[in-house]
Amino acid sequence: MSRISACFSDLKARNRTALLPFITAGDPHPGITVGLMHDMVDAGVDIIELGVPFSDPMADGPVIQRASERALEHHVSLHDVLDMVREFRQHNDRTPVILMGYLNPIEVMGYAEFARSAADAGVDGVLTVDIPPEESHDLIQSLRSHSLDAIYLAAPTSHRHRLELIADTASGFIYYVSLKGVTGSANLVLDEVAAKLAEIREVTDMPLGVGFGIKDARMAAAMSKIADAVVVGSSLVSRIEANASEPDKIGAELKQLLQEMRTAMDAV
Repeated sequence: MSRISACFSDLKARNRTALLPFITAGDPHPGITVGLMHDMVDAGVDIIELGVPFSDPMADGPVIQRASERALEHHVSLHDVLDMVREFRQHNDRTPVILMGYLNPIEVMGYAEFARSAADAGVDGVLTVDIPPEESHDLIQSLRSHSLDAIYLAAPTSHRHRLELIADTASGFIYYVSLKGVTGSANLVLDEVAAKLAEIREVTDMPLGVGFGIKDARMAAAMSKIADAVVVGSSLVSRIEANASEPDKIGAELKQLLQEMRTAMDAV
């Protein structure tokens, strides 16, 4: 059983919802990323989503776009991100780590080499935003050959046939994009999300994570009632940006928000 599957199985047995934070690797400086990962675990998170910096992050809003820009100013590459995961694994062999990013850096490295290197570093899953299931056969084969989960996005506009295709292709869990828009968007409507999750559950029994638009503890608690994982990204990255000139403060800032979310989610 993969770390991701084991994590969700354990949480289900304890009637808990996963808290899944996103940060961009190397933001605002590559030297603090691993420490932030450990800080987030200390705050009660269950799975970490680590963004691979990319020059054209089309699914991301301005906050996470700027995070990629800050990381790329330090020339943070996919190889560097894998090294960060490898360093994290020296002290944490339990918390699943997912890489979120775009296809180009993986293609440059090569699917087989990427999958081998990611597994060797301790990565558990890969979410590649810009490769649809119809075109992902070769990448999926490489990931599966190294027991890496392929995480896929479902959207409010995903129809039944596409949801079935995503369910047949994905492993680990399905990430439901709760809004029509980019990361950090507003106007999250809980009833609409609940209805779509029910539709997705008709075609799969995989855990369902929800992200895009979850900004605070109240939202996280509400979402934890209907989702298997609550994904928070832009709110964390905004705090990183606000403290970019004083990186020693960032860990405490992230821990504060995540602890508030964890407490609120556990109280539901």
